[in-house]
Amino acid sequence: MSQCATCHAGCCRTYVVPLTGADILQIMADQRLSFWDFACRWADPQGTIALKYAPHFYFRDAPQVPFVIALIQDSSRVFPQTTRCRFLVEGDPTREHPLGISQCGIYESRPSACRVFPTKFDRAGELAVLCDVPSQGNAGNDPVYGLCPKPWMPRDLDPIRQVQDLVVAKFEMKFFFKLAGSWNARPGDWRLFPDF
Repeated sequence: MSQCATCHAGCCRTYVVPLTGADILQIMADQRLSFWDFACRWADPQGTIALKYAPHFYFRDAPQVPFVIALIQDSSRVFPQTTRCRFLVEGDPTREHPLGISQCGIYESRPSACRVFPTKFDRAGELAVLCDVPSQGNAGNDPVYGLCPKPWMPRDLDPIRQVQDLVVAKFEMKFFFKLAGSWNARPGDWRLFPDF
């Protein structure tokens, strides 16, 4: 995606990235990491992370709290007091790019939620359509959380690839919802989740 080539990655700083089971297995295999190296659980009592996309999981230590399995957010090296996706490779600010240029360190293995951004299926579930991307990701006007520098246009996307990615993401998440149903029928300890 050419829009992303010179971006500081405000989306990777703003959004919690939900994972599917396939995402987890792909990252573990490709990056040779354990689940604990990149995945976490995020409390999502208002459903703002899941947004009907990702399932909620419940755990024995907090049985009333819905959680989303997501990528870990780490402290930013470039912008202290902010966070970023654990896999974001931050570039230093320059005169030409005052927020730097940052890129995904696992681009080929990135989660399905990242692959489909900023698209979704139309109401009929047949065509990829662009989502409305706000100019600012978090409350306030901190430029670190600024999102896409210009509006996305259909010509910015590969229509074939985008639909393929949406189909795969939908399938993977549908399966993960089933897995969540099985887990939530008898919630276990968080530390046992990767073995489930």
